[in-house]
Parts: sequence; C-alpha cells; structure tokens
Amino acid sequence: MRNTALLAWLQVRLRKDQRGNATVEFALITPILLAVALAVLQLALALHVRATLTAAAAEGARAAALAGSDLGAGERRTWAILQENIAADVVDDITVRREWHGGALVISVEIEAALPLLGLYGPTQMSVIGHALQEHA
Repeated sequence: MRNTALLAWLQVRLRKDQRGNATVEFALITPILLAVALAVLQLALALHVRATLTAAAAEGARAAALAGSDLGAGERRTWAILQENIAADVVDDITVRREWHGGALVISVEIEAALPLLGLYGPTQMSVIGHALQEHA
C-alpha cells in the first residue's frame, strides 16, 4: 500500500515538474531556427544574384556579338539588364573583350560583383562570364 502511494506521489510530482518546459524549449530552439531560416534566405539571395549576373553577362555578350555591333553595345546592354533588378547594387566592374577560342572569335563579358552576404565566413567576391560567338556581316 505504501509503495502505491509513493508511486502516485512520484507521478504527480513528475507531472508538475514538466509544467513550463514548453516555454523554455521554445526560448532555446527559436534562435537556432531563426539562424537557419536567415541562412537559407542569404543563400537564396546569393544564388539569385549569381543567376541574374550570369544572364546579364550572356545577354551583353550576345548584344556585342551581333554583326555591326561594338563592345560598348554589350556593356550598355549588360548595365540595362542589371539596372532592372537588385543585382545592380553589387556590381563592381564589367569587362567586355574579344577573344579567340579554337579559331572562332568570341565576345566575353565578365562581371565582378560583391556577394550580398551578412556572414563573416566564405567568399566576398564573385565573377561571372558570358560568351557569344561574333557574327560576321
């Protein structure tokens, strides 16, 4: 009989000790979940900027590669695309040049940009290159 009373008392005591645990668990887990969510957002922003820069470089190379066009047209087209979205704020330099690759004249547009990351680790700069074959008149 005494053991039954002791077990009942322990069960009641253990149930009472669990009260308030959810609040403490929430307070401990929330910063971790918030950090993970912010890291995912940072990665998504960096990948978006990289994709936008790559598309702008390729489009600028195509514009400069048109028959009768010059390298300045490629740079202007690249800037025009970048001005339409968030990637323009991170661009440091745009370089347009003609190169020979395997006997073909190729226009290359290289964009140097800062990575839009808040963290202290990892790369801070990125470079993307777009290519297009030079058209002949």
